[in-house]
Amino acid sequence: MAYKRSELMEKRLAGNRERILVAARRLVAAGGYRNAPITAVAAEAGVSTGLIYRHFPSKAELFVEVLTFAVEHELEILAAIAGEPLPAPQRLQRAVASFVRRAMAGPGLAYAFIAEPVDPEVEAERIRCRRLFGDVFKRILEDGVRAGELPAQDLDISAACIVGAFTEALVGPTAPSRDGLRDGEHLVTAISALCLRAAGATLSH
Repeated sequence: MAYKRSELMEKRLAGNRERILVAARRLVAAGGYRNAPITAVAAEAGVSTGLIYRHFPSKAELFVEVLTFAVEHELEILAAIAGEPLPAPQRLQRAVASFVRRAMAGPGLAYAFIAEPVDPEVEAERIRCRRLFGDVFKRILEDGVRAGELPAQDLDISAACIVGAFTEALVGPTAPSRDGLRDGEHLVTAISALCLRAAGATLSH
């Protein structure tokens, strides 16, 4: 007869998994992936390292899930901005600005998403997530072109370039050394203005 887990056991396993993920997210947000070795995650979650490996066969798989969770949250925010009843250039500016502000508020997590050296599996997930961001910006650009607010352009390339621009501009300011760190709102304004110009628009003042 096959062993069947009880409902209580299932809840306990799900609770342990969530505790592990919350602990890993907290450590990554505080200091990037380098701050979250499995031993530290286990201590933070109050579980054994063996239990972590029961849920996540490798550290890379754990980090992929942490990254995916963070990106899904960002996508919800950006998608909400993309759907606002505003001119496309204004939505573009708001979307970029909101991402930059959150990155500066949580530089550890932002750097982990953008540029921290990681295992190939995590890097593959980062690339996938950037494409998802690109899809949101493509929607804004498409609306702008259709409404005559932006010039005709290759939407896929433009969206990818915009995502590449604001993420690359955040590498120095979010890195552990905080190279290039400057006034946060100046950064928001400068990056947003560049992305608007790249799309062929300017934000009226």
